[in-house]
Amino acid sequence: MKLLVFAGSTRQNSFNRRLAFATAALARAAGADVTHIELGDFNIPMYNADLEAAGTPPDVIRLKQVMADHPAWIICTPEYNASYPALLKSTLDWVSSPVKGHPEWTDGMKSSRGKVVGVLSASPGALGGLRSQSHLAPLLINLECWLAPKNFALGRAGDAFDSEGALKDERARHSVQAVIDQVIWAAARLQPA
Repeated sequence: MKLLVFAGSTRQNSFNRRLAFATAALARAAGADVTHIELGDFNIPMYNADLEAAGTPPDVIRLKQVMADHPAWIICTPEYNASYPALLKSTLDWVSSPVKGHPEWTDGMKSSRGKVVGVLSASPGALGGLRSQSHLAPLLINLECWLAPKNFALGRAGDAFDSEGALKDERARHSVQAVIDQVIWAAARLQPA
């Protein structure tokens, strides 16, 4: 199963980037074909319809293809003011926007339709970014994704990772693995025959 893992952050010491790294490692160890991307590796401006009218950036097309190629996703979302960050919203807005006149991407939902998505979050607080997940869920459903019922919010994330980037706590690893397993299980069953 091809699994895409990414964090909605480009901050150098982001807990969610660390969580995405640890998640990708756990998924690989479980046998998944994992693509772990960093949003900072894509030259994509904040979404703006005027920019889009001038021409969709090439890296948006590249990201659309990456997302379309993976039937299963895991998104690690930060929490800013009890919601997900602008970077993640902007990224999903670009990816879901149709590209006028393009032979492949006139359907804005082509990259997201039918994808099974697991949501994780991490924060230094006790709730672990859980509120951001509740705001992200309706957006993913609007993008015609299947949202995995299992999720996990990693609280007190400043102490959660070892020097190699792995999760120290066995319960946290088990919780992340449960999300991975459910996403892969569901994506395998929802793939068109």
